[in-house]
Amino acid sequence: QLQLVESGGGVVQPGGSLRLSCAYSGFSLNYYSIGWFRQAPGKKREGISCMNMHGETFDDESVRGRFTLSRDNVENMVYLQMNKLKPDDTATYYCAATSRAQCVSNSPSNYIEVWGQGTLVTVST
Repeated sequence: QLQLVESGGGVVQPGGSLRLSCAYSGFSLNYYSIGWFRQAPGKKREGISCMNMHGETFDDESVRGRFTLSRDNVENMVYLQMNKLKPDDTATYYCAATSRAQCVSNSPSNYIEVWGQGTLVTVST
């Protein structure tokens, strides 16, 4: 059974940092792309970062240079290190995975095979 469980959300001041974690189980990153989406209040869900089956990462321009996606194959974890956070980064963040595309965060929603439950990030003074 494919499963993703996120953690690490919280409240942070502008300019601060947070690290989100995503524990994956039931599949191998050798065959799946994994990544992060976010959905701000009143807005559509958007893909922001992904890792393909070769371990290469791709970031949306809205987070490029501030967010870093990494993985720990031993612990079956994926991380999103978020630096220089802005109020516009406030959203619920979701981990997702698919074997049907090279980059999950750029793929159609019907390609997504598994979603996490989401974790809320609030950037505010």
